[in-house]
Amino acid sequence: MSTNAISAAGEKRLHEVLSAYVDSGKIPGVVALVGRGDAEPYVETLGTTRHDGGPPMRRDTIFRMASTSKPVTVAAAMVLLDDCRIRLDDLVETWLPELADRKVLRTINSELDDTVPAKRPITVRDVLTSTFGLGMDMTSLGTPIMNEVFAKGLTPNLPEPMPEQDEWMRRLGTLPLMHQPGELWQYQISSDLLGVLVSRVSGQSYGDFLRERVFGPLGMKDTGFFVPQDDLHRLPPLYVPDPATGEFHVWDEVEGGRHSTPPAFQGGGGGLNSTVDDYYSYFRMLLNQGTHQGERILSRPAVELMTTNRLTAEQLAWREAMARDNVHISFGQGQHGGWGFGMAVRTYRGDYAPVGQFGWDGGSGTSTYADPANQVVGILLTQVGASTATPMQLMQDFWTTIYQALD
Repeated sequence: MSTNAISAAGEKRLHEVLSAYVDSGKIPGVVALVGRGDAEPYVETLGTTRHDGGPPMRRDTIFRMASTSKPVTVAAAMVLLDDCRIRLDDLVETWLPELADRKVLRTINSELDDTVPAKRPITVRDVLTSTFGLGMDMTSLGTPIMNEVFAKGLTPNLPEPMPEQDEWMRRLGTLPLMHQPGELWQYQISSDLLGVLVSRVSGQSYGDFLRERVFGPLGMKDTGFFVPQDDLHRLPPLYVPDPATGEFHVWDEVEGGRHSTPPAFQGGGGGLNSTVDDYYSYFRMLLNQGTHQGERILSRPAVELMTTNRLTAEQLAWREAMARDNVHISFGQGQHGGWGFGMAVRTYRGDYAPVGQFGWDGGSGTSTYADPANQVVGILLTQVGASTATPMQLMQDFWTTIYQALD
């Protein structure tokens, strides 16, 4: 029987596409959800939590959400905006004094002491739009600034976890910016910086604030920056296949792994753990313009700001060029165009998804988007890192199949 989220033929086709990946042995297991309007969402659970067998994937399996954390954790900042505790053009140095009096590299290849003064201070808007001047630029690997970002442990997924937030800020404050504030879109660091800002403005930990104002009201009981001991049996290991051979290597084990205890740094850029139903509640709330079961979580303007393009024409051209010219880095992740707050927003039709679709993908094999035009939410969860093309190709095929299946 069709749930009406997609057609019966669509369900069959989606099952075939997902099963082919699991049967290939390259993806141990997958949990996928497609929801449309008020219909009961269609959910697939296939395969196992370990590549060598183990328990089957279940609807309540908990996943490391990686960069699909970004569209969710940004909600904390929107709550503060709604509460008038921060404003878009406030200077962040009020709460983040480590970022006052910035210097900016003369060129992206410059030595760290070859700088000019910043033309203006950094604002909340710069951080929300990922344009404050520092980020993970995979097209600039090997430059002095990128080498130092890695050396100082400012990004997740390094051998050493990130330090607690005050030490992280101290290290961040020793670096010059790559670009002038508000000039160019940059990935990742702004999302983690936002968590520090929320924590300092609210006087609470980032996780506590999110739980109180976002996760709790949405019923997202399995979402947080670590998995409690009693629930660890629902968390699979995270695999990073060998790029040459495809052999599975465990990047993060369950017991004693990075997500089994509270982290020193609660990273908005990639630290969440969650389930398919928790994420469905969140993205459905965004499609409902900020309400959940009659309760308002975010204002309608806050949701509109998050989920529509916030980049200028110049910033958009830069971001589009990165997607177009660096498909070899992202395994052809897709060309979205714009960026809102914490998430990609499609500003032109580059594939099967329409203009206006918003969300993001994660390097642990996760993909989460919502589409206002079709009132569709799609969520794809695996635990296979993007060291090979397979997880990204699975995401692409998942979305291609969904859009064929809509009546």
